[in-house]
Amino acid sequence: MLSKERNTIERDPTLNAFPVAAGTKVLQGALVALNAAGFAQGGTASPSLTAAGRADETSDNTAGANGAVLVTVRRGVFQFKNHGADPVVQADVNKDCYILDDETVAKTHAGNTRSLAGKVRGVDGAGVWVEI
Repeated sequence: MLSKERNTIERDPTLNAFPVAAGTKVLQGALVALNAAGFAQGGTASPSLTAAGRADETSDNTAGANGAVLVTVRRGVFQFKNHGADPVVQADVNKDCYILDDETVAKTHAGNTRSLAGKVRGVDGAGVWVEI
């Protein structure tokens, strides 16, 4: 319990820096996910990832160990490509969609082989608007 005033530090909830997985390059604009060990990588079709947001910058850790570099990741609503074989449609707005790769989302988890990307907030001819 506080007995005097406290300067409680604040962090922007939409912007985070995550340590990048070893041997990984995350490109600016990529859908970023955290692997099972908590290190950032570009999204892939894997059941063990946690969507983190969109990369604000390119971070190259191809020659480094886990966490040797950081990537700045922003949370928000972003447009990604729609998977042609498992497309997200208008009826999926406000429902979950799933990571196919670092720029593409799909309607289903494909038998638990894909991780959750986020909530569909819109679908148009250019892609799927996903809230991460």
